[in-house]
Amino acid sequence: MIVAETRVASVPERIGDLAHLEMLDLGHNELAALPEALGTLARLSSFLYLSHNRLADLPAPVTRLRHLRYLSVTNNRLTALPDSIGDMQGLVELRLYGNQLRTVPDAIGELAALQELHLSDNGLADLPAAIGRLRSLTHLDLRHNALVSLPREMGALGSLEFLDLRANRLTSLPALVGDLPRLRKLDLRWNKLDAPRPWREEMRRRGCAVYV
Repeated sequence: MIVAETRVASVPERIGDLAHLEMLDLGHNELAALPEALGTLARLSSFLYLSHNRLADLPAPVTRLRHLRYLSVTNNRLTALPDSIGDMQGLVELRLYGNQLRTVPDAIGELAALQELHLSDNGLADLPAAIGRLRSLTHLDLRHNALVSLPREMGALGSLEFLDLRANRLTSLPALVGDLPRLRKLDLRWNKLDAPRPWREEMRRRGCAVYV
């Protein structure tokens, strides 16, 4: 169901009557909250699009959608994520860019099926060690944040193919980044990195495109 770009400010509780709903687009509206009934839509699994609204936090009903595979809450007003984000075990792609996040909870590490995580254009200063538990992750977008370092646990991201770290505050990277076996693109532009390290050239020889 698509209710996008209609400038609605609320969603009625009777949305819970749509028991067979598999996808829902509520993007580009004026929503600051969502009804509790949304969390009862057990078949809502394809996608939930909430981008370009006025959400200051991730509503609890959303995190009860255990089978949802795609969630986009970009360009809202999120300042934090609840620990219950870890309950969304079906998530394959999570898009949260363009918010005001300063941290990511440890519960993010519970998303074992997650393949894409988009956190660009927030205010992240660090990442939790739990991010290293995302063993299915292939794409990690961290552009335009305030990261000064990366947790060493990121070296466990054995499926990671694309890592975008543009426009942060990094001055160095742990050598373990060079050990990521499937990495195909690493973008480090617009940081303040120190002198080139040998692993960067080794990565290029392995076929990984490195942008510094």
